Amino acid sequence: MPGKVLAVSSLCKRFGASVAVDGVSFAIAPNEIVGLLGPNGAGKTTTINMILGVLAPDSGTVHIQGLDVAARRAEALAATNFTAAYAPLPGNLTVEQNLTFFGLLYDVKNLAVTISVLLRQFDLTAFRNVKVGVLSTGEQARVSLAKAMLNRPRLLLLDEPTASLDPHVASTIREMICTFVRQEGVGVLWTSHNMYEVEKVCDRVLFLSRGRVLLEGDPRALPAAHGEPTLEALFISLAREPLAPPMS
Repeated sequence: MPGKVLAVSSLCKRFGASVAVDGVSFAIAPNEIVGLLGPNGAGKTTTINMILGVLAPDSGTVHIQGLDVAARRAEALAATNFTAAYAPLPGNLTVEQNLTFFGLLYDVKNLAVTISVLLRQFDLTAFRNVKVGVLSTGEQARVSLAKAMLNRPRLLLLDEPTASLDPHVASTIREMICTFVRQEGVGVLWTSHNMYEVEKVCDRVLFLSRGRVLLEGDPRALPAAHGEPTLEALFISLAREPLAPPMS
């Protein structure tokens, strides 16, 4: 798909007899935040792992900046970064050591300058020489975001980035992400179970259930269009809805 940061086409993945992802297709444009929603086990994390090339799809394709991840993974991932609440950074390394390590992995030019800029941007300068493991949850979230911005990615994958954060810290993290997206023209795939958050940040959402996309659209307009008072009510309704059989 020309002009798209991410293009996912007919992605499928099985684990034995279990179908985790079943024909998922979508695209993300620059400066667009797309929410990937669904109950636990819907296929969200499996989809993200296939986008990252951690899992090979059984069928279907993933293109990042026009590059086929299956054939040119290193080049595609050079334009990508990722953060998740369940994937903390090494706690025995300082903030600067973590950023240096990942910056070297991404072959970031002028790394020392880049790190200093990110430390200021994410209000982390005072923690430069502090081990990540002793930081608060909110501070660790900011370090993870700084790591995710090191290579100035064109595609940013965020899996529950504000999980376990208090509302004030979560609001700060969301604003930092949205500012980065506006300034850099990044495309973002964002998973969350917080429907308030989704309405605040996402331009478009995809509802997954049993590995298939049930619904797609503007999170602020979808509830009324489907007779529900809120996005959370729509989420609950869709999570309970059995999937129709595939079209023959």
